[in-house]
Amino acid sequence: MAATTAQPMGSLPSGLGICTTAPDIFYIPELVFGGLVWILVASTHVAPPNPLGWVMFVSVFCFVMTFLWMIIFAAGGHKNSSHWAAADFAYHGLAALFFLSAGVDLAIITIGVKDLNLDLKIYRTYISAVVFAFVATLLYFIHAILSAIRWKYF
Repeated sequence: MAATTAQPMGSLPSGLGICTTAPDIFYIPELVFGGLVWILVASTHVAPPNPLGWVMFVSVFCFVMTFLWMIIFAAGGHKNSSHWAAADFAYHGLAALFFLSAGVDLAIITIGVKDLNLDLKIYRTYISAVVFAFVATLLYFIHAILSAIRWKYF
């Protein structure tokens, strides 16, 4: 019989197990795409400050919190508690909602930038940021769904 490294859905991984389990494998892509949104928006002139301020808040907040969340899980700080499974679902659901709202705001701003006939480089940077924001939204949403399934089996 072959050995398996898969953990049951009713337990939380720790250590390198976060790199092999279904919901937790999304930590690194969430960090990458969320960080790309942060970098792309920060690299341009912030023309409409309020909506882009929200986008920056969401990308920085989710980047820092996902990194801390990943460290807590890797260190085993959750102690395989069902409360951590619920918190994992709640955080990733909230992050998905935040990134969705930030992506929509950024898309509206990008349409406005196109109409202003500004620099093509800024327009392309905003388009890239919109795409990465929606990819991050999708990753956080999938992570939230898989975390909810895991929480159900606790």
